[in-house]
Amino acid sequence: MEFKHYSVLLAETIEQLHVKPDGIYVDGTLGGAGHAFEVCRRLTTGHFYGIDQDDAAISAASERLAPFGDKVTIIRNNFCNMKMALEAQGVEKVDGIVLDLGVSSYQLDTEERGFSYRFDAPLDMRMDRRKSLTARDIVNGYSESELFRVIRDYGEEKFAKNIAKHIVQRRTQKPIETTFELNDVIKAAIPAKMRQNGHPSKQTFQAIRIECNQELEVLRKALDDFVDLLNPGGRLCIITFHSLEDRMVKISFKNNENPCICPPDFPVCVCGRKSKGTVITRKAILPGEKELEENSRSKSAKLRVFEALQI
Repeated sequence: MEFKHYSVLLAETIEQLHVKPDGIYVDGTLGGAGHAFEVCRRLTTGHFYGIDQDDAAISAASERLAPFGDKVTIIRNNFCNMKMALEAQGVEKVDGIVLDLGVSSYQLDTEERGFSYRFDAPLDMRMDRRKSLTARDIVNGYSESELFRVIRDYGEEKFAKNIAKHIVQRRTQKPIETTFELNDVIKAAIPAKMRQNGHPSKQTFQAIRIECNQELEVLRKALDDFVDLLNPGGRLCIITFHSLEDRMVKISFKNNENPCICPPDFPVCVCGRKSKGTVITRKAILPGEKELEENSRSKSAKLRVFEALQI
């Protein structure tokens, strides 16, 4: 199966990135290389580093970016290890970083990966198939209270308690092995009149995927590293699809712009914490009407941009 080359907020991200022909750029979520292709197209003597933990993404992106030859270096890793991965390549600073935190179309549309409630497949959901923890392990191994926490916090699902209860009840009969088996449990846990707005499994699947891949923890660890990697005037563009991710990015950008922890009534700053740059997007950039019509997956996308301090 081929990657779809549709990238969310593509034009907006490239515009905000301010690509310099001789610059060094990194995409920490390479996917099908949609954003990457547009960055590489604008480079002359510059270099592009693409990072992804998914072997299928690495393969597809390598093929798509092959025309750019030795301007491109592709690394299989998690973006939380970006600083270390770049240091191994002899790179200490970069001019721009892109992250698209959504699940790629390829992952959703490849049935056997178990990301989608639309296909009957084994419960997997691992972005990095070298990892051992799968969605099946979470569904069948977590306690009722742990499942409730995951579904409530990461899925923002109002029936989280009932869904967790139903999962635990069902798995006493036999393990829940497939996406459709999980769909049936979720459907039974949500009152019929509340199943009108979209697929009943959407939020629970999202929650289990986030837990399986430790997506929020990984992002939390990496945000300050991204800012520190930027050259003066370099830009960090992050696209989120979840309110918790967006809040995390927003707070990190704000704290890097104004890190002072002195009490407000102090006449001068004594903590010594200096601003690392400017938040470019006071309000997140959202997809336009045309993009929303063409790609329903862009609906919850938000782009936030940070620029490192100019010297």
